[in-house]
Amino acid sequence: MEDLLADALRQLLQDQCPPAVVRQIEQSGDAAALWAQIDNSGFADALVPEAQGGSGLSWHEVLSVMALCGRFTLPVPLAETMVARSVLAQHGLHASAQGRITLAQGHVLADGGLVCAGVQLGRVSDVVLVSDASHSWLLLTQDARHSPAGFVLDANLQWSASHMATVKPLPERLDTHLLLACINAAQLSGALLAVFNKTLQYANDRIQFGKPIGKFQAIQHQLSVMAEHSFAAHMAAQLGCASDTATPDPVRVAVAKALTSEAALEVASLSHSIHGAIGFTHEFDLQLFTRRLHAWRQTGGSESYWHTVLGQELVNQRSGLALDVLRSATDAIV
Repeated sequence: MEDLLADALRQLLQDQCPPAVVRQIEQSGDAAALWAQIDNSGFADALVPEAQGGSGLSWHEVLSVMALCGRFTLPVPLAETMVARSVLAQHGLHASAQGRITLAQGHVLADGGLVCAGVQLGRVSDVVLVSDASHSWLLLTQDARHSPAGFVLDANLQWSASHMATVKPLPERLDTHLLLACINAAQLSGALLAVFNKTLQYANDRIQFGKPIGKFQAIQHQLSVMAEHSFAAHMAAQLGCASDTATPDPVRVAVAKALTSEAALEVASLSHSIHGAIGFTHEFDLQLFTRRLHAWRQTGGSESYWHTVLGQELVNQRSGLALDVLRSATDAIV
């Protein structure tokens, strides 16, 4: 099922989401047409139970779909919407989960307002599922004050105290930080493989001193390191998404996000080293991917954050061996 789903999405994105469309949307173009094609195809409801109109798939069955979001630098929140609709459906709120949904962590201000910094794809989303330390809300982005964030499609969002007074929290707090970490681990895995494949192709095509630069030992070493990080990240993302419930396992997500975030730095650096100055240019596609590697590395927590989570889990292990924690985090069959 997952191969059929991924193949269908791959064909759609090859037709509807070439780099030219990504650039257009990044430059304040309209993302509605691209989203309509994706949403009408049913991909956004892949994780929603069949009884509520979805496909009833699990996290590990849609990993390939989320990885394709990274592989095609998708400029709309498909993975985020899939996950948001799933968790909202578990609480009987699927009817409220319409349009493009993203996820964010929020901070309640002293006056009762709410602010979310660096909301992933906040500029091209209709709704944001926000959680803070104790509550969660489903909020319309059109009601928020927008300001630019670090990544071009992200946004800082702020809702006034008067608006928040009219919004009821969801019945149960949802851990959007954990969900974002798992989503971005999957997207990173797809983007990392895309960057490796593009760099390998460039090394085989670029002629210097009468032969492809990929024939030089130094370049071969860099490519081998990129391959190691890229394929290890793919395996880590599989572990992070090894869940049959609406919420992934925190320890497995910690392993996945820590490793994929580490890989993002290494692969982006090596890829630009091999490409030279051309890799940084606006006209060259590589920067579409490497900018996302750096952005997704931070979103949902960087490797240092999740290494700390793993360390705390090992320290707080009250029974058995610390090795049992590592075994439980890596014994998934996906």
